[in-house]
Amino acid sequence: MKKLLPGLLLVLACSFGARAQAVAPLGVWADDTGESHIEIFRCGETLCGRLVWQQQPQESNTGRPKADTRNPDPEKRGQPLHNLTVLQGLRYNAATERWEDGQIYDPHNGRTYSCYVSLVSKDKLELKGYIGFSLIGRSHYWLRIK
Repeated sequence: MKKLLPGLLLVLACSFGARAQAVAPLGVWADDTGESHIEIFRCGETLCGRLVWQQQPQESNTGRPKADTRNPDPEKRGQPLHNLTVLQGLRYNAATERWEDGQIYDPHNGRTYSCYVSLVSKDKLELKGYIGFSLIGRSHYWLRIK
């Protein structure tokens, strides 16, 4: 029995790691407004997301690419929204089967919220943004872009 225990622990550890990878919401997702697509990708030990498509990528009055004009950091207000990292720091929690402790940046208002992501199905995810407690927040449902 003593010889089986280390092997069993190794198998269990590997299966949890495989499960975390199996449920990772990697890929491109359309937000619930249909105005943006966000690519979720691995960035080290966490997941991040960047804005890869916008329904209106240019300013209507100038024709220039839209910039992050509402960023609280004045030095970042000129950076383009295209490829802007808007989601970061998500870590998988096997107990809740979701990616937690992340942050999402909303370029519409320049605010950053705590968030978590969970897969509702293979092609639908729930992203919940909140301030303070996740009970007091708002859920958004994104659909996978194929």
